Amino acid sequence: MSVMECLRARAVLQDCADQLSVIGNIIRPRAETQKSGSIESDFRVESLKSQKHFQVQASLHALETLNKVQKDRQFVSDVIHVLMAELQEKNTFNSLFFAIDEERKRKARLLETIKREEEGRLRIKALQKELLDIRKQKLEECERLEELVALLKEQVQELRVRTSREGTFVRSCADQLVFQGLQHSKHKENQLEEDVKVRVRLWISDDCTLWVWMLQRRIEEELDVHVEMESFLQHQNATNCYAKQSVISSDEAVRSLKETLKSWMRRFEKDLEEKDQEITALQNKRNSSQMRMQELSRKCREMEEVVIEDRMEKERLRAQLEKDEKERKAATKLQAWWRGMIVRKGLGSPKKPPKKKDGKKGKKKRK
Repeated sequence: MSVMECLRARAVLQDCADQLSVIGNIIRPRAETQKSGSIESDFRVESLKSQKHFQVQASLHALETLNKVQKDRQFVSDVIHVLMAELQEKNTFNSLFFAIDEERKRKARLLETIKREEEGRLRIKALQKELLDIRKQKLEECERLEELVALLKEQVQELRVRTSREGTFVRSCADQLVFQGLQHSKHKENQLEEDVKVRVRLWISDDCTLWVWMLQRRIEEELDVHVEMESFLQHQNATNCYAKQSVISSDEAVRSLKETLKSWMRRFEKDLEEKDQEITALQNKRNSSQMRMQELSRKCREMEEVVIEDRMEKERLRAQLEKDEKERKAATKLQAWWRGMIVRKGLGSPKKPPKKKDGKKGKKKRK
């Protein structure tokens, strides 16, 4: 750049700088006035918000515009002064290009910051909305869980009641089954005894009648034979030996029948003893089972009595503790009231008169 072009550029820049300084001197008093007016309007806004709202907004917008113009003017003035100095020293415009690049970068950073701030604001709104949704879901879940807990408590209470009823029912059923078993065993025992007696009677009656009938028949036959043999012996003496032998054989048959009858009687007595032993074993078994059931019932009753006594003892101790606590509180209140009454009425225990110190001296004088 030539010297004349440099001088012309400097003259133009100097003129621009002077105009910018004049503009700055003009804007500064207006800004101060506007600022003071905005402060006064703030006080007025506090007193008259409904009337001055739009005026305050307009004044604030104007103040921001003036501040921005002042900053831009100051920036251009600084760039012109730096450019003038560079032209005077080096005859170049590098500082202008550098300032323009820096300003572009600053604006780009500012726009990026604004964009990030806007994204962050949107992200915050989204997170706040999500937080509200999560809180609402948690509240609904808490309510649902509380309802579920209440329902489970009701089910547990119903289960306890049902369990207690089932226990009572099972206990009554067990007692009833035991009673029915005892009655059935007793009835069966009586039935077996009757059956045994009937069988024994039938067996005795049938066997004895049969054997008696057979013996009677044999006796009758023997008698007939004996009569016939006697009549025959009377007619024929030659057959005496044969008649004698026949009589001996009949006596041996009678003796054998008697021995058979004795053996049957022994067998009958043996079978009767076995049946008696079986009946005795059944009776012992029934008695043992009955004793065991009675022992279990007694233990169950004792346990129930222990539980009832323990509950009654706990209830009595709780009532006693409550009574003692109430009596202690009542005694404390009564003592406090009585002390307050004594203090308010000015009552108190009378003071004891002081002891006389010259008692010993008087005694000595008497001596």
